[in-house]
Amino acid sequence: MHKVLLVEDDLTYSNIIKKFLEKNNFQVSSVPKIADFLSLINSFNPDLVITDFRLPDGTGIEVLSHTKKTNKNIGVILITSYSDIRTAVKAMKMGAHEYITKPINPDELLMTVKEAIKKSQAVKTGTPSPPPPNISYIVGKDAPSLQIEEHIRLVAPSDLSVVIIGETGTGKEYIAKRIHELSDRQAGPFIAIDCGALPHELAGSELFGHIKGAFTGALDNKTGHFEVAKGGTIFLDEVGNLSYENQIMLLRALQERKIRKVGGTKEIPIDVRILCATNEDLKENISRGTFREDLYHRLNEFSIEALPLRDRGEDLWEYANQFLDESNQILNKEIKGFSEEVREIFNRYPWPGNLRELKNIIKRSVLLSKSDMIEKTVLPSDIYRTSLEPTFNELPQSQNLKLSLMEQEKQIIMRTLEEVRFNKSKAAKKLNMDRKTLYNKMEKYGIE
Repeated sequence: MHKVLLVEDDLTYSNIIKKFLEKNNFQVSSVPKIADFLSLINSFNPDLVITDFRLPDGTGIEVLSHTKKTNKNIGVILITSYSDIRTAVKAMKMGAHEYITKPINPDELLMTVKEAIKKSQAVKTGTPSPPPPNISYIVGKDAPSLQIEEHIRLVAPSDLSVVIIGETGTGKEYIAKRIHELSDRQAGPFIAIDCGALPHELAGSELFGHIKGAFTGALDNKTGHFEVAKGGTIFLDEVGNLSYENQIMLLRALQERKIRKVGGTKEIPIDVRILCATNEDLKENISRGTFREDLYHRLNEFSIEALPLRDRGEDLWEYANQFLDESNQILNKEIKGFSEEVREIFNRYPWPGNLRELKNIIKRSVLLSKSDMIEKTVLPSDIYRTSLEPTFNELPQSQNLKLSLMEQEKQIIMRTLEEVRFNKSKAAKKLNMDRKTLYNKMEKYGIE
């Protein structure tokens, strides 16, 4: 019997999930706080962790991070609300198997749990994963997509370093792979590294390798990603998360085309092309002193912007049809398309989680569909509630300004709450308002 550790502070919700999973032959232990999770994870030794994003003493990202440090083979599923979609999508890059949104659908939960455990068991036993559905890269037909493809084809044959800029979930890694596949290095390896998921103290070892005895736990020599990628391409995702010390090591590798393993003295020549991505403003990081300006210029020999899905026009449907085909293959279904009502909802929805959110919603809809078309009834209610609101450009200019200021205030409140781990007293003090005002604003903006 597979074991699931559930971290959920809403006891009613926790009991419902626990009983449902136990009914489906899973052994479940539930805790309400991160502190309880930390004291239980080693003794319980779960196959899977399911965690709410917002917890009394922190966030689900902390649960994810600790789980992966404890045992990277343990799967993690994040439960989130739609206001946290961007964070949920980012959690996927940090190693989460999947995210599911409230209210949870039992069929979706069971499918996701089974998939996560199957994947973690395959990793533990060394069983090769089944090949992904044969879905080709979509160039797109709208002008913005055609311009991205033009830039890719322009820079691919060169050996220039490229910075790919864009929001979380916009497909930056797919653009990097496309550059690699159209380059003279296509026969070499493509190594993708999420710098946001690299522990700062181990990043140098992961990137450049180490020699035996270089630090506690270095029991053998290790070959780093830069050596493994010889003749190919390295893709550094969320490069702004590298520590200052690791930025220095990366700059040296770029300048001299040589690396030195952690604890070593030998110079090792490298033959790699470097592509990187960021959803941050690196120039702002430079002004704050958290990113080296000389490294930025070395990396940014050419830049490409991965546009958000809301700015991709009719290409949304190119991706939607691709994800529909993929979901049909995975779930062994034959859904033919989208109803006119769903098409209207998708066209108006702002897609804060971009391509990853679109893919997630379509897969969920294919699972839940009883007919051969995706209907409104299988969509999460937040999707069509949001899509029925007037779009920004449809509002009078005075309302535009008011909405802009409200959105800024909402973002400031959310960012402050995250900084203080959702301690409302600390957040209110930091925002220079009383707790009652903070609660009223949280209710107004739908912040849970």
